[in-house]
Amino acid sequence: MCLAVPAKIVQMEGDRAVVDAMGTRWAIRTTLTPEVGLGDIVLVHAGYAITKVEEEEARKTWELFEEIARLQEQEQQARPPEGTQ
Repeated sequence: MCLAVPAKIVQMEGDRAVVDAMGTRWAIRTTLTPEVGLGDIVLVHAGYAITKVEEEEARKTWELFEEIARLQEQEQQARPPEGTQ
């Protein structure tokens, strides 16, 4: 499954950028979105910024990711240890 993730551009040089999403940083290209700049939030897919997004929309997505991670952790903690069933 492929996801596009909103991330904030924290470094930029030409069409190369470093983005941050929820504390994780990685390098991307902005070749497909030449209008974006430092501080913009972009939707990243397959290593490329594919569109600029509003901060509120990005925040909702990050909150959803945090909720999914929290539910997965709860599910793992509720499972009996392997070999005990």
